[in-house]
Amino acid sequence: MKIPEAFSNRMKKWLEPDEYQAFIASYDNMRAQGLRVNRLKICPDSFVQRVDWQLDPVPWTEDGFYYPDTFRPAKHPYYHAGLYYIQEPSAMAPAAILNPQPGEKVLDLCAAPGGKTTQLAAAMKGKGILVVNDNNPNRVKALVKNVELYGVTNAIVTNEIPDRLAEVFPGYFDRILVDAPCSGEGMFRKEPDMVKSWSEQAIEMCCGMQHDILKGAARMLRPGGWLLYSTCTFAPEENEQMIAKFLDEHPDFLVVPIPLYEGWEHGRPEWTLNAGADSRISGTARLWPHRVRGEGHYLALLQKRKDAVATSFSEYTPEKKWKRKELESFYVFVKETLPQWKGLVSGEFAVTMHEDRVFLSPVGLPSLKPLRLARQGWLLGTVKKNRFEPSQAFAMGLVKEDAARVIDFAADDPDVIRYVKGETVMRQVGKGWVLVCVDGFPLGWAKGAGNILKNMYSAGWRWQDGA
Repeated sequence: MKIPEAFSNRMKKWLEPDEYQAFIASYDNMRAQGLRVNRLKICPDSFVQRVDWQLDPVPWTEDGFYYPDTFRPAKHPYYHAGLYYIQEPSAMAPAAILNPQPGEKVLDLCAAPGGKTTQLAAAMKGKGILVVNDNNPNRVKALVKNVELYGVTNAIVTNEIPDRLAEVFPGYFDRILVDAPCSGEGMFRKEPDMVKSWSEQAIEMCCGMQHDILKGAARMLRPGGWLLYSTCTFAPEENEQMIAKFLDEHPDFLVVPIPLYEGWEHGRPEWTLNAGADSRISGTARLWPHRVRGEGHYLALLQKRKDAVATSFSEYTPEKKWKRKELESFYVFVKETLPQWKGLVSGEFAVTMHEDRVFLSPVGLPSLKPLRLARQGWLLGTVKKNRFEPSQAFAMGLVKEDAARVIDFAADDPDVIRYVKGETVMRQVGKGWVLVCVDGFPLGWAKGAGNILKNMYSAGWRWQDGA
């Protein structure tokens, strides 16, 4: 790979000669391919037993695996069932280190396209509140799709800048992930276009964004809460120097040392602007492509001191109580189609409506009215002239046992591919809505009509030949 001369000169300045040579040589190696099992749907051990693929564990997360470069995991029905996310192995580290717990309030501040979001959600096990945000309206579309595909049911998706979020969520979150926009030096092997767009001016521009994002994140974290900052770049300006500057400006934060896996290294205190080296930075971590089976990453785990000044938010109580009549078709659908579904009995979620769309939203949120919302909870479907039409997202958050009528394809059944291509499938099934599954895992909806299965699989999700 031909890399920019200015980048090479920068790295030669930062690294010792032997390490520099090993670093540069790594660009001639094949990059590692990884997938992460979706624990919202299946545990890693069960997944490994179910498939006959060559999978090797990623050391820093129990649900991550390397797979051979010749394998195409996106061309399998299990991918369409959301059983795994295709993810670069080093990119699995930030969410694993932040390690959110069920019941917590968690923010993924720079979330698109959603790989780390789905990893956070799996750790939370559908409990608590997950707010996921991206300020790019085009990227947030991919974020919404991945939230829905992977069966995340406790998420709010926003399209905002950090300062506007901070006005609504002061001191609200237990944990925040800031996977910051960066110059992308660590992704040169994965995304060759990053090589073409790299410049030293881009580093300077990214530093300004990262500084502002961290300031906003600090306002939204409760005392005692954790913030994980990560980048996929090697530039000290965006890593060690950025964290040192943040700590200087926010004395109520401290570095929590990150445990090092094989091949990981401490952050480089000598790369800060402090002439005597900033010892606080040694608790951060670097992943180098010549030392680990993955791309370049930087991680810093910070904690807000428990004695920091707390800020408060006002919990929102909806002014409007949805009348049973407005949702009558929805409740009829649930009774007839999902007799075993327990989603309406939990006190952690409430049925809400926005125009004609029905959501199951987490309770305990502040008012979200000032924000641009892409999703205000789990999108269940749409009310249309006295009938309810379930969404693709609704299907993906269910389990097979919830439904009264199920078509369960085997993974090697040609009809499962026909289904995810959007084609009509011939199957004898009762009249009404049917939950379509592969080996017991939901794929989407169909409507039974005699011996025909009318395909209701989302058009935007369909299998594309040659992709």
